[in-house]
Amino acid sequence: MIRCHLARLMGERKMKIMDVARETGLNRNTVTLLYKETAQRVDLEAIDKLCDLFDCEVGELLEKVADDT
Repeated sequence: MIRCHLARLMGERKMKIMDVARETGLNRNTVTLLYKETAQRVDLEAIDKLCDLFDCEVGELLEKVADDT
């Protein structure tokens, strides 16, 4: 399973979903799905924009963790 750390990164910078959507140009729904870790697939351009915004590497945004099942 892939864990997304967008909520943590946003919290550290006191950003809201609309702030991220506005700054990156991403659809609000895309940001919401990543924030809630319910996204089924993500465009590489979205990952790139988020990494640019938060000045981080992909590994700081996304992490592979053992499946709960």
